[in-house]
Amino acid sequence: MTNYLKKIYKKIFPDWTIYLQRAAKGCDSLLDLACGYNSLAQFLDVKHKVGVEMFEDYLRQSREKGIHDEYFQDNILTIEFPPRSYDLVLASEIIEHLDKADGFTLLDNAERWAKKKVVIATPNGYIKQDSYDDNPLQIHKSGWSIEEFKQRGYRVNGIGGLKFIRGERGEYKYKPYALWRLINDIGQKIVYHFPRLAFQLIAVKDIK
Repeated sequence: MTNYLKKIYKKIFPDWTIYLQRAAKGCDSLLDLACGYNSLAQFLDVKHKVGVEMFEDYLRQSREKGIHDEYFQDNILTIEFPPRSYDLVLASEIIEHLDKADGFTLLDNAERWAKKKVVIATPNGYIKQDSYDDNPLQIHKSGWSIEEFKQRGYRVNGIGGLKFIRGERGEYKYKPYALWRLINDIGQKIVYHFPRLAFQLIAVKDIK
């Protein structure tokens, strides 16, 4: 597929970076919790980006890509920042790696550190995942629901396409993969408005 066709395809079937960009509009600073090695923060037009990552190899890879302006190798549950330090606090695909108590601590911290918005991305409910990349932190320990986020004042939409066709690590359950990817991308148009059908959730909270 040529770059031109890829651009057309992405315009028709946008991935969730489009929704993240909308959420980040008007934000000049970003705190990216457990940023990993290839954070979607790289697609955000934010002046100052700070990444926190505990796994050394992921942190090294992210530094090499220059995704963030500043880095901390630290535990996202114990690191401290002053209240209202960053316009946007992002926790993408991390809360499911924590047990419930620690997950609520993460939300408390993110909401305290954010000036304008908190954005959480996580699977829709519990999705089994074992460790990989020699990283035991990749294990999934909890699942999160639409209701749990709404109770805390988040707006919740669906991302990642259709839940029933994707499994561990987001891999497609059926073949041929190209066909099911197309079906999934078409489904994204639906699940954004009907998040119960979605593989993942994006939850956004405005801080007042």
